[in-house]
Amino acid sequence: MTRRLELVALPGLPMVEPGDDLAGLISEGLERVGTGLEAGDILVVAQKVVSKAEGRYAFPEETVPSPAAKRLAALTRKDPAHVEILLGETAEIVRHRPGVAVVEHRLGHVMANAGIDHSNIEAGRLLLLPSDPDASARALRAALAERWGVAPGVIVSDSFGRAWRVGTCGVAIGVAGLPAIDDRRGEPDLFGQPLEVTIVGQADEIAAAASILQGQADEATPVVLVRGLDLPEDDGGVGPLLRDRATDLFR
Repeated sequence: MTRRLELVALPGLPMVEPGDDLAGLISEGLERVGTGLEAGDILVVAQKVVSKAEGRYAFPEETVPSPAAKRLAALTRKDPAHVEILLGETAEIVRHRPGVAVVEHRLGHVMANAGIDHSNIEAGRLLLLPSDPDASARALRAALAERWGVAPGVIVSDSFGRAWRVGTCGVAIGVAGLPAIDDRRGEPDLFGQPLEVTIVGQADEIAAAASILQGQADEATPVVLVRGLDLPEDDGGVGPLLRDRATDLFR
């Protein structure tokens, strides 16, 4: 049987402002490509537009750096006010060098610079991750279900570097309505041997596929419709994707 996966970037979304109705903007994007929502659909939504709609801005000029921020700023050669904002989003500094601090974010993700963004952002502002990306995904799912009568899976995505590879890749930081992982352990391989360690980062794989269409610069297509996957519903959020410290060889 032929398997087919369809990904459609929704065009024409405007610059998102705090308080904007993301479900409404996404619905208009769906209508522009001549479709609605169908059972089994998944929407991958870039973190940046979620954070903008939630007003997750920080303002370095209004931030007073602490002594700890000044020390880390000297080591990383970053602006002390920027570092103070980074520390406010950070549970632990994992590594640092000039230009970057790898941290454990308060949400549990290990990432560069606490996910703080200044690209495609108005001057004088920094954009933080959503306060609770899983909650953001659930709220967007519920709002879309009310409009369309169908509750899609929703992934809030961001771009992360990876410990063993060069380059950024789309990953899930918030998940609603689908399993974040696919645990295949115990299933037989082609030769009937049971799989022992195979856990698929399912939401990350979907986010990475969508990231090809979302882009990283001026593409202005932050929402991608994914159609053709037959996944069960799940409310476990992104947590199953976060590696336990005991098995993290890099910390």
